[in-house]
Amino acid sequence: MIGILVVSHGAFGESLIHSASHVLGRRPLYLRQLGVTVHDDPEAIQPVAEELVRYLDQGAGVLVLADIYGATPSNIAARLLRPGRVEGIAGVNLPMLIRALNYRDQPLGDVLEKALAGGAEGITRMAHACSNDS
Repeated sequence: MIGILVVSHGAFGESLIHSASHVLGRRPLYLRQLGVTVHDDPEAIQPVAEELVRYLDQGAGVLVLADIYGATPSNIAARLLRPGRVEGIAGVNLPMLIRALNYRDQPLGDVLEKALAGGAEGITRMAHACSNDS
């Protein structure tokens, strides 16, 4: 099973996990988050992130999901990456996380691609609903 780590600003990661748990009806195993605040020193948080990756890696690898590319959380996440072992995506959203969780028994590369597709396909313009109230 692929471990999943969400690295994000503040409580965003925990909120994503809470929402995903609601959708799935349970809190998934080997899913953790690391919230980074303006008061955190990235150098001090890096060892915490590395320890989370070690915990989450049950032998199949870890997918790291960050919120905004180039921001402090994604910079911390980028330092965790090990090709084929720890892969990462920036721009995490709920459809991406749900897709990753649903396919996490597949190889890491496949989970990475499913998560990317889920994130992109989850962004769509909604159609205007017509009302018969007139």
